[in-house]
Amino acid sequence: MWLKKAFDQAIDGELIRKATFADETAIATFGVGRNMVASIRHWALACGVMREADQEFRISGLAREILQDGGLDPYAEHPTTAWLAHWQLAGRCYRSTTWYWLFNHVTAPTFTRQELEEPLARYAREIDPKHRLSTSTISRDLETCLRSYAPRTGGGSPEDFAEPLLGELGLLQEVHKGQYAFRRGPKASLHDGAFAYALIDFWNRMAEGHSSLAFETVAYAEGSPGRVFKLDEESIAQRLISLADFTSGKLAWTESAGLRQVHRKPLSKEDHKEMVRRAYG
Repeated sequence: MWLKKAFDQAIDGELIRKATFADETAIATFGVGRNMVASIRHWALACGVMREADQEFRISGLAREILQDGGLDPYAEHPTTAWLAHWQLAGRCYRSTTWYWLFNHVTAPTFTRQELEEPLARYAREIDPKHRLSTSTISRDLETCLRSYAPRTGGGSPEDFAEPLLGELGLLQEVHKGQYAFRRGPKASLHDGAFAYALIDFWNRMAEGHSSLAFETVAYAEGSPGRVFKLDEESIAQRLISLADFTSGKLAWTESAGLRQVHRKPLSKEDHKEMVRRAYG
């Protein structure tokens, strides 16, 4: 409910004062401790609910449609909301380097948190050589990331028993104590609308001027829907083939002489939003 807590502080569903998260009244406003207020602010930014704009935070149009009272999913209960949050974290990488790295760079069949610490630290150093991260910071971030997809089966606090937003996606499993593996394959709860939204978002950022995209790019490129959603080739192909009907021909699949591609006609921002709306139908 943290994303909803943040959204509910917006004035007319548009702006949140930065002071809302910093004032002495913040603890009473959000009903949580000061550290959790900072966490709510972080996750609302990382999941794309709001973005920084001078002296305030501006609510994204999509977040408003989803989280407003009477919206598509005001209590963040629908699987599509979790898939969109995952896409923001692991596909777009805003304030979520560990999430992006885990889903785009880790290829081992199984892994432990400890095995990931050094490669993640190395990746972080490549991004920003001047910023020194402690081992404990890396370790904590990895633990938070892994547990958000594969929660503990038991624990001492209520938080340990609460199913996190991303836990229902079935992307990661704890195969043995402390050892994890991705679950690759079809994702029944991933609606074609959410897949199409992610595909166009990826396309706009990676190859905006191109009217076609190779199957291999959709399946395997860094930040692609195939990697981020851990889909197998057959699942991706089936989804791409079905997009022609879903988008009334604005996206279309072709396969000739061994060349597999998806093509697109001009798409408006409204077309893009409509893909998400249909995922809540």
